[in-house]
Amino acid sequence: MVMHAPEGTRDLLPDEALFWEEFKRTAAEVFGRCGYVPLDTPIIEQTELFVRGIGEATDVVGKEMFTAISGANLATLLEGGSIKNKSRLSLRPEGTAGVVRAVVQHDLVPQGAPPAKLMYAGPMFRAERPQRGRQRQFNQVGIECLGTDDPTVDAEAIIMLMRFYATMGMPADAMRLLVNSMGCEACRPAYRDAVRAYMEQHAEGLCEDCHRRMETNPLRAFDCKNEGCAAVMAGAPKITDHLCEDCQAHYGQVKALLDGAGVSYHEDAALVRGLDYYTRTVFEVQVDNGKRSQSAIGGGGRYDKLAEEVGGRPTPGFGFALGYERTMLALQEAGVEFPAARRCDAFVACVDDAARPQAFAVVEQLREAGIKADMDHQHRSLKSQFKLADKLGARSVAVLGPDELAAGVANLRNMATHEERRVALSALAGELAVERSEN
Repeated sequence: MVMHAPEGTRDLLPDEALFWEEFKRTAAEVFGRCGYVPLDTPIIEQTELFVRGIGEATDVVGKEMFTAISGANLATLLEGGSIKNKSRLSLRPEGTAGVVRAVVQHDLVPQGAPPAKLMYAGPMFRAERPQRGRQRQFNQVGIECLGTDDPTVDAEAIIMLMRFYATMGMPADAMRLLVNSMGCEACRPAYRDAVRAYMEQHAEGLCEDCHRRMETNPLRAFDCKNEGCAAVMAGAPKITDHLCEDCQAHYGQVKALLDGAGVSYHEDAALVRGLDYYTRTVFEVQVDNGKRSQSAIGGGGRYDKLAEEVGGRPTPGFGFALGYERTMLALQEAGVEFPAARRCDAFVACVDDAARPQAFAVVEQLREAGIKADMDHQHRSLKSQFKLADKLGARSVAVLGPDELAAGVANLRNMATHEERRVALSALAGELAVERSEN
């Protein structure tokens, strides 16, 4: 029986794996202009981190986490014993909680220090029903800025994300940027009570999950994927009508900064995102007018209390994450073509087997000079070697035969123009380096 990847996971084959590397490099370059530097955290964390950070009432914690207990501790549990929190581990469902935990644990924002600007990239895991653009293992790129609550950080990050999408080739008219404010601990409790009261009045139109949310966190109902619930919640009180003066001022400054930068956005008073740690600014980038769960390709917001939730001192933060798989689908639907993986820049072909030892030596010399080079390893005919070179994406083919070896030259063919010229073997690396820089 042929084995397959687990349901909800997939292999990134060479072309796509190289595109994923380019995706990360582009993010690092764009985000790096704003001072963001890389941080890499474990893919497995204590379950309690996500329970406290994301929120026990969220679907992510309640339904979607992959949680593990070591074999020895599992035996203790089966025997009726209790398991310590540090023995309950979960694959990370998102990146923010782990980054904030690292900031707190290693004191990356000491008193009086400038904000920590961090970025990450890697796999996340959610135990949900696989569908197009939604996998159980998926890849994200994200940023977190901890140490300031200034609106300039919110606007800077949003602009930075839109710049990344533009750099990747996403047409501006294919995206919608939604923004909202979720208030703070001073104004949100009263608003939460108003939403709960509204839901109680319209309980007959809500799903079972939203009946649970009505008691645990009614704001989660705005994020429900049930069409009936969405229709009910469309008439619910709006957070923007309940913001305190400080939150109104903060939200107004973020919008003014976006306006000043010429960034187009839509205000969506029902936008709450899916995690409990958000305060004040939240935003989301969509690629169509369909369901938010299918059209969102990135988003995030402010989380000024998360550091305290994971045991640190008050440290305001802002961050976002963008999904690689969803962004890739959106780019494809927008007509963006991804280049095939170029496995070599130069191919060294042999007229006959007598040239193979010298061809091997030339290939190694080119590699030593920093040029991606390859040769035939299966004794193909010269015609088949050219076909292989084309398949590998080679820009040039250097042909070696008895005449070329006797003269100390290679017959160099440009695979795009089919022009040929003789180049001294001692100058071959330099000539190929020039060709590569011109393309």
